[in-house]
Amino acid sequence: MRLILALLLSLAAVQVQANDAELRRAFEARFPGAKVVSVAKTPLPGVYEIVADGNQLAYVDEKAEFLLMGEIIDLKSRRNLTREKIDELTRIQFDTLPLQNAIKFVKGDGKRLLAVFSDPDCPYCKKLEPELTKLDNVTIYIFPFPIASLHPDAGQRAKQIWCSKDRAQAWLDLMLKGKQPAKATGCKNPVDDNIALGQKLGVSGTPTLVFANGKRVPGYISADRIEALLKDTSK
Repeated sequence: MRLILALLLSLAAVQVQANDAELRRAFEARFPGAKVVSVAKTPLPGVYEIVADGNQLAYVDEKAEFLLMGEIIDLKSRRNLTREKIDELTRIQFDTLPLQNAIKFVKGDGKRLLAVFSDPDCPYCKKLEPELTKLDNVTIYIFPFPIASLHPDAGQRAKQIWCSKDRAQAWLDLMLKGKQPAKATGCKNPVDDNIALGQKLGVSGTPTLVFANGKRVPGYISADRIEALLKDTSK
C-alpha cells in the first residue's frame, strides 16, 4: 500500500511539473520575450500565478488563454495576497546595502533604519524631504540616485553634493531651500556605484524607500505613512 501511495504521489508530482512546463511555454508564446521565473497555483480554482523576469506578476488560466487583471484578496483573513507577493518579490535585504555610499542623517536615538534612493532634481524627492524631517529616533541613509533620462544635470549635482565639505547640509540646502551646491566634483564619489546598485535592485523611480525589514515603497508618501511602516519593521 505504501508503495502504491508513493507511486501515485510521484505521478501527481510529475503531472504538476508537466502542467507547469506547459503553462510556461503557453505564457511565453503569448508574450514573446518574457521569461517565466515561476508558476504557482492560487487559492482560486483554475487560476495560476505567473512570475516573469523583472518581478512581473500575472494571473492566468491553466492554458494561459486569459489574463486576469487586479489583486487577489482573501476576504476571510483580509489579506491582500497580491500585495504580499509583490512585497516578497521586491524585498531588499537591508544589511546588504553599501551604507557607506549614502548620506547619513541620525535623528534622536537613531535606532530605526530607513534608506532612500533619491534624485536631487526629482520633484517628488523634494516633496518627500520635509516629511523626513518630521521623523524622530531614526537613521536615514540617502543614496544619491540620479536618473539621467529624466534629469540630465542630476548626476553632476549629486557629485557636487557628495564633494561638499558638509554633504548632509548641502543635501538639505538643495532639497529644502533650493540652494545649489558648490561646483567642486573632484573627490571620489559613489554616484555611479549607486546608479549600478539601483539598477541591480530594480529601482526604476525616485524616491524609493527601503525599510529595515526589506520592504520597498516607491514614490512619495507622508510622514504618517512612513512612521506606520517604521513601527511595522520594529515588531
